Amino acid sequence: MASVEVSINGRFYRIACEDGQEQRLIRLAGSVDEKVSSLVEQVGQVGDTRLLVMASLLIADELDDAKQGGGPANGGINGGAVPAPAQNQAAVAALSALAERIEHIADSLESA
Repeated sequence: MASVEVSINGRFYRIACEDGQEQRLIRLAGSVDEKVSSLVEQVGQVGDTRLLVMASLLIADELDDAKQGGGPANGGINGGAVPAPAQNQAAVAALSALAERIEHIADSLESA
């Protein structure tokens, strides 16, 4: 099993992952960091745990929209057209994996 060090909100976390998934995990952590940075701009530094929970909820909301066939304010995936099943499934799978990892990080932070 591999592990990578990722940075979210200026803090570094060592995260285990399956061999070959290192770059994907780094990319996903970058997305989470962008979401947290956006939240910091809106609400300030309210603590890592709270920021990760807020980011998790926003990502979960996006995941729920994707599962329902909708999407962001643009009317859904493909600009409001019916999402292609493979495209929708891939997005749902990626967001599900990301949500699980975020929950794991949040649990680790709460235990620390």
